[in-house]
Amino acid sequence: MVLGLSGELVSVVLFLVGVVIVVVSVETFIEAVAEGALALGVSGFFLTVVLAGTDLENVILGIAAAYDQLPDLALGTVFGEALFILGAAVGLAGVLVPFETDVPRNYLGLMLLAPFLFFGLALDGTLSQFDGVVLTATFVPYLAIIYTLERYTDTRYLSAEEVEIMEEEREEEAEADGEADDEWFDFDLDVDVDDFVEERVPERYEGPAFLGIAVLAALGMTVGSELAVEGAKEILTILGVTGLAFGATVMSFIASLEELFLTVEPVRRGRPHIGVGNVVGSMLFFVSANAGLIAMVHPLNTSGTVVTVHWPFFLGTMLVVAVAFYRGKVGRPTGFLLLGAYAAYWVANYVV
Repeated sequence: MVLGLSGELVSVVLFLVGVVIVVVSVETFIEAVAEGALALGVSGFFLTVVLAGTDLENVILGIAAAYDQLPDLALGTVFGEALFILGAAVGLAGVLVPFETDVPRNYLGLMLLAPFLFFGLALDGTLSQFDGVVLTATFVPYLAIIYTLERYTDTRYLSAEEVEIMEEEREEEAEADGEADDEWFDFDLDVDVDDFVEERVPERYEGPAFLGIAVLAALGMTVGSELAVEGAKEILTILGVTGLAFGATVMSFIASLEELFLTVEPVRRGRPHIGVGNVVGSMLFFVSANAGLIAMVHPLNTSGTVVTVHWPFFLGTMLVVAVAFYRGKVGRPTGFLLLGAYAAYWVANYVV
């Protein structure tokens, strides 16, 4: 008992508090680094390309779990968050706001081909530390390809300017209504770093101030991830479930809730390409640097349900999304299909 609370409740609280700290810290870190780069005169364009598709909270939680000898929990977060974005986020967008989009074929091809290196390296039943190095290294060429496509094509999926315009429109609409009740979904936990610094710090010191906040946010990631993993250890023991299943469902679901906003809200605002860019960039990150960095910390067991459950659901759901993007439309039938696949994935994790 701690302060009159049962050990089970303490574990759940630790887990939830840790995840929230990680999410808030990551969002603050990203904004501080981007604003700091601009304040210091560094181009923010490529920085936006790098950050738009990466999911730092997922990899931070995964690395912490692997470091604490819970590699299955870490691997579960990779598949779980990928399925959350493909099934829950894209599916919900299709159901609530059916949309049309014109995705460059180069992006779709890259998204579909990227997982096969991960799949090939995992076929022997283990993703070794060397495999992790290889996967992590491939993320750099992916970034180079994205940068080239962004620079020399008309469609800019990761345009910082468009994201900024969308955010300004959201703020103006909320101010016009006098409140934010019209925001039917808003799970934005990050701090308004730019307003905080601009109001309190002289302009010539804004760059160092932003970078200082980024350092504090990085410390927050470390503390939050340790709390979350410690809580998860006890929860796994109490519930008697595998780390792989828990990481792929509960942990990924809680850590990924903001992905609903990042995918659905741009669609609702008439800019589906921003949400699609988040999907494509995230998939590239999950199957390269995300899985790779975790494997570098601790080798991962890729046999058993990884082969029978996680890979089939991941590849199947991604194929449905890719076909929908190729056709240029995500309607309600596709949305319900994706949501059903995500629900089935949860069931499969606990019955297979």
